[in-house]
Amino acid sequence: MEIVYVYVKKRSEFGKQCNFSDRQAELNIDIPPNPELAEQFVERNPVDVGVQCSTSMSEHEANTERFEMETRGINHVEGGWPKDVNPLELEQTIRFRKKVEKDENYINAIMQLGSIMEHCIKQNNAIDIYQEYFDDEDEVEVTEEAPSAKTINVFRDPQEIKRSATHLSWHPDGNRKLAVAYSCLNFQRAPEGMSHESYIWDLENPNRPEIVLKPSSPLVTLEYNPKDSHVLLGGCYNGQLACWDTRKGSLVAELSTIEFSHRDPVYGSIWLQSKTGTEFFSASTDGQVMWWDIRKMSEPTEVVILDITRKERLENALGAISLEFESTLPTKFMVGTEQGIVISCNRKAKTSAEKIVCTFSGHHGPIYALQRNPFYPKNFLTVGDWTARIWSEDSRESSIMWTKYHMAYLTDGAWSPVRPAVFFTTKMDGTLDIWDFVFKHCDPALSLKVCDEALFCLRVQDNGCFIACGSQLGTTTLLEVSSGLCTLQRNEKNIASSIFERETRREKILEARHREMRLKEKGKAEGKDDDQREEETTLNLEELVTKAEEEFFDIIFTELKKKEVEAIKKKPKPTHQGLEADEEMEGEDQGEEEDNRAETPA
Repeated sequence: MEIVYVYVKKRSEFGKQCNFSDRQAELNIDIPPNPELAEQFVERNPVDVGVQCSTSMSEHEANTERFEMETRGINHVEGGWPKDVNPLELEQTIRFRKKVEKDENYINAIMQLGSIMEHCIKQNNAIDIYQEYFDDEDEVEVTEEAPSAKTINVFRDPQEIKRSATHLSWHPDGNRKLAVAYSCLNFQRAPEGMSHESYIWDLENPNRPEIVLKPSSPLVTLEYNPKDSHVLLGGCYNGQLACWDTRKGSLVAELSTIEFSHRDPVYGSIWLQSKTGTEFFSASTDGQVMWWDIRKMSEPTEVVILDITRKERLENALGAISLEFESTLPTKFMVGTEQGIVISCNRKAKTSAEKIVCTFSGHHGPIYALQRNPFYPKNFLTVGDWTARIWSEDSRESSIMWTKYHMAYLTDGAWSPVRPAVFFTTKMDGTLDIWDFVFKHCDPALSLKVCDEALFCLRVQDNGCFIACGSQLGTTTLLEVSSGLCTLQRNEKNIASSIFERETRREKILEARHREMRLKEKGKAEGKDDDQREEETTLNLEELVTKAEEEFFDIIFTELKKKEVEAIKKKPKPTHQGLEADEEMEGEDQGEEEDNRAETPA
C-alpha cells in the first residue's frame, strides 16, 4: 500500500519576501554604568530564578563561527556476495567472512574507515538531559504508599444506541490517543439502526472523538501499527479484515475479500515485527489463524487450522478467541481457544501437522486474554472463566500460579509493561483488580469498582501509569495508578524470576508424583484383573469337570440300555408250559438290575 500525501500552499500565504543586505554596524546609544545606583541594590543569596524556554528579546549582537548542519540518510541493501555464496545460507556466509577477515587489505580498510566513522559519531554525541539512561541501576526503594488509582477521563459512546467497547489500542508514538472498537457481540441480537462506527479519541478531549472510522461491519478488534502510527488494523464482525490510513480519512483503505476471510467474527488480530511492518495475524472462532500482508489483502498468505488431532479438519478445529506474538520469539505464536485450551504454534514449520507444537489445558471456558510476561517470555498469563493463571512453557500439565475463583466472570487481563510481578484483570461486575504477587498472593493489591456495568476490555499504556477499561455500554474509563504500581522496585526482577522458577520446579515435582501414582494405580488395576481371571478360570474348570462326569454317565447308561435291548431280542420265544418259569426268571433278573443300579454311584 503506497502512502503519498501532497501538501499544497499558496505563495500569498508565505508572507512578504525577505531581502537581506550587508551594512555597517551603527551605535544607537551608549549608557555608562552609574556607581550610585549599585548602592541601592541589596545582595540576595541564594537566588531563585524562573527560566522559560523562550526567545531573549534584548537587543545585542554577537559574532560567532558559522556552523552548517546537514542531514543525510543511508539506504543499506544486502549485496556484495560472490555468485557461489548463497547469502541465505548461514554456514556459507560465515565461511566467506572468515576468509575475508584474514586478508591484510581488509584490516587496513577497516582501520581507515573506522577513524572516519568515529569522527562522525563524536560529532553527534549529544546527551538528552531529560532522558533516563540508567533505569536499571537507579531503582527506587519500595515505597510504603498504599496502592491507589484515580479516574482521569471518561470517553462515552456518542451514539444513541449504546454498543460494547470490545477492544482498545494505544497510539504507539506518545500514547496521547486511544483507538476504541465498538460492536455488539450478542449473536443476531444487534438492535436495529445500530451504528458501525468506531473512534480514535484524544486523551485531552473526551467530548468529541478526533477521528471516526467507518467500516462495513462493526469492529471487534482494532490495533495500531507499531511501525506506522497512521495505519490501523480492524477485525470485523462479519469476518473481514480492514485497514485504515488516518491521513486519507475515515473510509477503509484496504479490505479483505469475503470469500477468503473468516467465517466468524475476528476476535484476535496482532501485528508482526517484520521488516516491512505490513504483516499481521488474525484469528476467529471458525478455527483458523490467517497470516496476511497489507499489500495483498485479496487472500491470506498462509492459513493454520487449529485441529489438535493434527488431521487438518476444519470441523474438528478449536475456535480462537485471543492471540499472542512475542517479537523476541519470532517463530512462535500462541492461540487461546473458546474450549479453554492454549495452543502453541510454530509458524516456520514445514508441514501443517508440525505447526501445532503443544497445548496447555486449564480453563473451563473461553480464554479471553493471553499475554507473555514482557520480562520473562517463557511465562505467560491467561484469563478465562473465574480465574487468571500464570503458565510456564517448561510445565505443560498445569499452570504454576493462579488466582482464587471469583464470584464474577473474568473478561480480560494484561501484564504491567514496567513491573514483572504486576498484572491487571477486569470482571463482569465492573471491577478492576491489580495483582502484585511479590506483595500478596491470595488477594489483589488493589480492587477498584470502575462502573456498574460489566468491563469487557483492558489496555495498559507503555509507561504503566495509565490504564484504559472499556465497558458493556461503550464507556471507556482512563485511570492513573499510584507511583508504586508503575515504578520498578529494587530487586523485583530477581524476586519475580526466583518465584517463577520455584513454582515451575514445584509443578514438575507434583507432575512426577502424579505420574508415579497413576502408574501404581494402573499396576494395581492390572493385578486385580489377573486375580479375577484366575478365579474365573478355576470356576470354569469345576464346571467343566462336573459337565464331563454327567456326559460320561449318560453315555454309560445309554450303552447299558442298548445291550439290554439286544439281549432281549436274541432270547428264543418261550413255550406255554415254561411261561410261568420264564416270568419268574424275568422277575428275578429285574430285581438284580435294580439292585445293581442302586449300588452304582450317581
